[in-house]
Amino acid sequence: MTIMAAQGPVVHAHSAASLQHPGADDLRADIGRLLISCPDRPGIVAGVSRCLYEHGANIVESQQYSTNPQGGTFFLLVEFHLPGLARRKAALELAMSGIAAAFSMTWRMTLAADHKRMAIFVSRSDHALRELLWRTESGELRADVKMVISNHETTADLVRSRGIPFHYIPITAPTREQAEAAQLALLAGQVDLAVLARYMQILSPGFLETFGHPVINIHHSFLPAFAGANPHQEAADRGVKLIGATAHYVSAELDAGPIIEQDIVRVDHRCSVSDLRRMGQHVERSVLARAVGWHLDDRVIVHQNKTIVFA
Repeated sequence: MTIMAAQGPVVHAHSAASLQHPGADDLRADIGRLLISCPDRPGIVAGVSRCLYEHGANIVESQQYSTNPQGGTFFLLVEFHLPGLARRKAALELAMSGIAAAFSMTWRMTLAADHKRMAIFVSRSDHALRELLWRTESGELRADVKMVISNHETTADLVRSRGIPFHYIPITAPTREQAEAAQLALLAGQVDLAVLARYMQILSPGFLETFGHPVINIHHSFLPAFAGANPHQEAADRGVKLIGATAHYVSAELDAGPIIEQDIVRVDHRCSVSDLRRMGQHVERSVLARAVGWHLDDRVIVHQNKTIVFA
């Protein structure tokens, strides 16, 4: 679900999200982002803009959305350039804390140059894993892949050939608690985000609570209609006309967390089961990559059980 700004996004040529040319890292070093949510009232944008201006920052991108201008919730993404941002960040945060108190804001400031630390969970299928690895290696996803955890050894060579630690932790019903404890021990203090790249195990509420960081999952669009072991065959037998994928944050309630991104592809009676599987994997890869990229670039705000995505 992508919700554009109420008055349209203001995107300038050098916003950090589009810095892909040589020298981009130098520009990105002084780019900061503010993600803000608060009760809607007049003066929010003016207050934030004034604070940034008084500290010498130049706003390069701004997007906003309000659930209701009269008594709703206001969401704001501001991307700005400030020379020497790393050493001036603390002073700017202190100034912003005063603005935040005045407007009852929930907010965070991040540096575009910082890489989030990511763990990837995978089972046998490697298409989503390969997509994430390729995009991080190419610099399209700005993350450090700290480890890959799997309940199968299928992708061990693929991961280790890239110098990434691979951890094989098998799971059965009687050993689930011990397996999750082993996973949590590996993750503790090492990552900021976990991505389930077709990891075919359910994370328990206890795991999610102890981990305490966002987890992004990808699954096919056949749920809940075709939730069995062979959904592509069931879909072919029913003659489905659309298949797709959903990327969402993981919550304690199975597959009910806030949706970040979705997409579909049209199919017809000529598609075989292998066609459906191949096309489904393609859309899963792209949907997951977009969702992870938006999270890494601090473009997602979770509100209740939905997301505001400033893409």
